[in-house]
Amino acid sequence: MIKLLGAVLVLFAGTMIGFQQAAKFAERPRQLRQLAHALQRLETEIGYGHTPLPEALERTASATPEPLAAIFRKAANGIWETESFSFSDSWEQAINENWESTSMRKNEQSVLIRLGSTLGISDKEDQMKHIHLALLQLKAEEDAARDDQGRYEKMWKSLGILIAVLVVILMV
Repeated sequence: MIKLLGAVLVLFAGTMIGFQQAAKFAERPRQLRQLAHALQRLETEIGYGHTPLPEALERTASATPEPLAAIFRKAANGIWETESFSFSDSWEQAINENWESTSMRKNEQSVLIRLGSTLGISDKEDQMKHIHLALLQLKAEEDAARDDQGRYEKMWKSLGILIAVLVVILMV
């Protein structure tokens, strides 16, 4: 009876681990789309709304779901609260502090950090060009993330179950 209960618990745990890993592959393309929409909103705020950067970041954060909204909100707060930070320092700090809560990878992080080094120091048209370039790079990353999702999501689900079954067989 105890072996049966242990086997069921091992099967459940293995399955959940596999599904959790698969969910990370499904989450990444969704977050990349949300990030692209947030950057498009930021581009609109800067280019057409003539909104100051901290206020544009706050408006973007309010229209963006978590965990991405935290990056924009933290960057805006970094500008408002500290006079010693440049925008790029505040932006990079916000990205680094909140990156672990996202499902995205280092490539996307470096795209955003490069974008932050140009925002706030150039004219409106140049900022819009850099945002557009970042959007193109994120689109390429989103396509790669969709390929990874299609390739690895099903594999992780199956692998979790199969490893759990192997452990159960070894237990019995």
